[in-house]
Amino acid sequence: MSSRQQLRKAASPEKHRSAASSLGRPRDNRIDSEVVAAVLSTLKMGGYRAVTIDGIARHVGRARSSLYRRWPSKRHLVAYAVVSELGENPAADTGTIRGDLEAAVGTLLRAFRGPLGRALAGLVADMAQDAALAFTIRRRVLAPRRRSMRAALDRAQLRGEAREDIDVELVLDMLTGPFYFRTLFGHVPMSVKTTREVVDCVLRAIRPNTEGNVR
Repeated sequence: MSSRQQLRKAASPEKHRSAASSLGRPRDNRIDSEVVAAVLSTLKMGGYRAVTIDGIARHVGRARSSLYRRWPSKRHLVAYAVVSELGENPAADTGTIRGDLEAAVGTLLRAFRGPLGRALAGLVADMAQDAALAFTIRRRVLAPRRRSMRAALDRAQLRGEAREDIDVELVLDMLTGPFYFRTLFGHVPMSVKTTREVVDCVLRAIRPNTEGNVR
């Protein structure tokens, strides 16, 4: 293994602590699903201000102390609900960059078709007004997902599927942006076809230069 491969392996997502585990995982999967559903429903109906640990505990019929043991604040609770819907490792290694990226955007399609999609506009609006909430979502939801997708691009470069000079952060924005934009504005529907078309566009932008291939 080359020194470059060793460095990239050391920086892979497996070396980072699980974001979801840092948010606290309930021991009872039924409580987990009930709480996530209650949080997303409350976000949809009343926004971030409407979410309280006491209210969610009443909603699921649990003692508030049992929720506080898992989530020390409502920011942690909201972040946990969002990452549970989106997943924290969207770009699992499928062996090809197309497979990795289609898997990643597929998580967005599934999540935004559900309760999270209906709650997204309110959550984004509240993040604009609450710096602590915005920081928590960026750190605990967006950061691990982007780390997973960066690792997929690293693998693609090592396999010769992507150029070395790509702007990785821009590529990640290009990959995920259409799903957030369409969910927030609702001007165009999303489908499995959308995921393929978005990935096609990204692959054309990052593919290696080859003889006869004019970019």
